[in-house]
Amino acid sequence: MKYVPYYRVSTAGQGKSGLGLSAQREIVNRFLKADDELLLEFIEVESGKKSNRPQLSAAIAFAKQHRARLLIAKLDRLSRNVSFIFSLRNSEVDFVACDIPDANTLTVGIMAVLAQHERELIGERTRAALQAKKAQGHKLGMPNITPAITQKGLEIRQENARTHQANLQAAELVRLYRKDGLTYAAVAERLNAMGYRTRRGNKFFAMSAQRLDSKTN
Repeated sequence: MKYVPYYRVSTAGQGKSGLGLSAQREIVNRFLKADDELLLEFIEVESGKKSNRPQLSAAIAFAKQHRARLLIAKLDRLSRNVSFIFSLRNSEVDFVACDIPDANTLTVGIMAVLAQHERELIGERTRAALQAKKAQGHKLGMPNITPAITQKGLEIRQENARTHQANLQAAELVRLYRKDGLTYAAVAERLNAMGYRTRRGNKFFAMSAQRLDSKTN
C-alpha cells in the first residue's frame, strides 16, 4: 500500500522546532508494514480550528495522482472541525488514521460533530456562569483556598467521576483498552480522538485516564 503522510502542528514555532512532528512521524512509521511505501510528506502549520489547509489540499491532490491513501498519525489532528471533515469526505480520497485504523469518513464525521457540539456547550455554559456571577455582584477570580475546601473539592470530583455517565463510558473504554495491552497514554489518545473529555472539558492525558480508571473501580 502507498501512503501520503499528512502532519499538522499548531504554531509556526512548533513547525520550525519539530515539536510534535517527530512523535507523529514515529507513530506513522510504527503503523507501516514491511511492504508499504511512504511517499512525499506534507506538513501543515496552523490552528486546528481552521478548515483552510493548503498543505492538506496538496496532500489530497498528490494522493489522487499517485493512487495512494492519506495517512494521519492521530485522528484528533482531523476531527476538530466539522467543515474540514466534510471537505475531506467530499474529496473522495481514502484515508487512514494510525490510532483508529478502522475509522471512516462516516464515523469520523460523527465524532467531529459530537466533539464540536460539546466544545460549544462548554463555552456557552462557562460564559453563562460568569455572567450570572457578575450580575449577582460576585468578584470574579480565584478565592482563598483552604485545606477544607481542597478536600471537599476532591470528594466532589471523585463522586462526579463515579456517577457521571460520560465518565462511566470513558472508564469502561479505559478498562477495555487496558485489557488489550494499551498504555494509559495510548488510551488517553483514543478517548480524545473519540470526543471524550474530562468533566472540566479538558483532554485526557495518561494520568487522567489512570485516575478515572481507579476512581470508578
